[in-house]
Amino acid sequence: MKWTGRFEGYNLGSFRKDCISGLIVGIIAIPLGMAFAIASGVKPEYGIYTTIIAGILISMFGGSRFQIGGPTGAFIPILFGIVMQFGYENLLIAGFLAGIMLVLMGIFKLGTLIKFIPRPVTIGFTAGIAVIIFSGQIANFLGLSEIQKHEDFLSNMKEIGMHISTINLYSVITACICLVIISVIPRLFPKVPGSLVGLVISSIVATLLFEGKVATIGSTFGPIPSTLPSFHFPEITPERIKQLLAPAFIIAMLGGIESLLSAVVADGMTGNRHHSNRELIGQGIANLVTPLFGGIPATGAIARTATNIKNGAVSPMSGIIHGLVVLLVLMLLAPYASHIPLASMAPILMVVAWNMSERKEFAHVIKTKTSDSVVLLITFLLTVFTDLTTAVQVGLILAVILFVKRMSEILTVAKVLPDPSAKHEKVKPHMVTEGHDCPQLSIFTVEGALFFGAATLFEQSIMSTIHYRPKILLLRMGKVPFMDTTGESNLASVVKDFKNHGGMVIISGIQPQPKEVLQRTGLYGYIGQRHFFEHTGEAIDFALTQLEHNKCLGCQNFAFRECAYLSSNVTSEKWDVCHNTKNGGLSVES
Repeated sequence: MKWTGRFEGYNLGSFRKDCISGLIVGIIAIPLGMAFAIASGVKPEYGIYTTIIAGILISMFGGSRFQIGGPTGAFIPILFGIVMQFGYENLLIAGFLAGIMLVLMGIFKLGTLIKFIPRPVTIGFTAGIAVIIFSGQIANFLGLSEIQKHEDFLSNMKEIGMHISTINLYSVITACICLVIISVIPRLFPKVPGSLVGLVISSIVATLLFEGKVATIGSTFGPIPSTLPSFHFPEITPERIKQLLAPAFIIAMLGGIESLLSAVVADGMTGNRHHSNRELIGQGIANLVTPLFGGIPATGAIARTATNIKNGAVSPMSGIIHGLVVLLVLMLLAPYASHIPLASMAPILMVVAWNMSERKEFAHVIKTKTSDSVVLLITFLLTVFTDLTTAVQVGLILAVILFVKRMSEILTVAKVLPDPSAKHEKVKPHMVTEGHDCPQLSIFTVEGALFFGAATLFEQSIMSTIHYRPKILLLRMGKVPFMDTTGESNLASVVKDFKNHGGMVIISGIQPQPKEVLQRTGLYGYIGQRHFFEHTGEAIDFALTQLEHNKCLGCQNFAFRECAYLSSNVTSEKWDVCHNTKNGGLSVES
């Protein structure tokens, strides 16, 4: 997607629409930016800086026309943990490193890979983050004093319990006013930003009626400056890089996931298609530059992006305008923001947590009572009670293990024989019985991927089923879509075992990918090109010509229709004549 392509057909009317949507989203983004910064353990102005700088850069360089970037709730637990453990300066370095990672992910076209993260994992950690955000605002909602913030959920809950007696009734009233307005305004006036109205009205009420009785941004963090900070490059050392690589990677991964999910939502609302790798590069550039001006990590914001689209955005210009609106408000109204009560910010974040919790999807997956339910629940609990890094790692590993287990269970290896009553004498497992089988030719149908999780089962199924040494083994592999080197190794073991005992292996219907693997490893040549057939009928015809006819004499199993000739006292010459003239041999379907 080229830059010019996103502005194709752009005119004055389009610019007017972008101005309206950018203005509305910019107003909405101001309280959110401050709230997310405070919840992340840093000063509120850093959230404003992020909204301005990252918002403009993501719109300029990202891969979606409508993406609105900035600080988001998903980052709160990670950023808060980094600030608590390493400090604000190291948070900037972690954000900068995450920016580098995102740019590299985009350059190496890894945008599509992020989409393969299992849905139960994303729902699990998103719901866990929502719980952390919501619980983290209880103290501000109730106006509790002397609260010490901790990294883990249980310690914070214990802290609230220990200080519940310090509840501030004025803070509760202020928070409830804001919460009621946030809940009511969207229903009465859908296009009016409820969070901003709630913040303003509750702040005015607190200032007029409860002055000095409710903690504010100014009393807690000091006055908010009305200018952008000067450029500052953090001191990056090898020790700090080593220390912050893991947190930076989680920021990059979460930022990539969040931004691409937001872009997909935008695509669904507009019918456009985003460029995933360009989006990652745009996110990376934003996170490279933002820390240099004191900003925290940013990503695509789903709610703000959806609001942008609903208000008529046409191009990335709306995102740029949204950043400029926030800058203008910062320069003109920053002194007034210092009077905003923390109790007014708490309901905004609580509503954000409620909306991002994906409670319906969570309940739906849990109700399925499958392995996905286990993955979701473990990821959720680890996010809440440990940290997001551990939760994502364990969730992904568990999801992979369960996926491999499911795939291995899908693989089936069944011994089969032609069914004379079926059309084209299609081979069926039920035809194989103790008195109806061929001692010299064994046919197996293999279905499913032949990979490391199922390769041993494949080998054991064949070797344990055959309690004798047939001369020929025919493997029907038309339903094996994939084979890895472990599967090839186990197949090679079966082939070599048969060859060492004077037997022969024939394969029918092999698909392109497994065939390519066999050719690369040399097993294809070892088996012999003439032993590969497109159809099972051709393979059986060939196999019957390779039987030791003297061993067929007197056999009463009649596994194949030709057995009537073979079991009687027929010479090899007569057999060849009968076989070649009798309807052209078998016509078993592959």
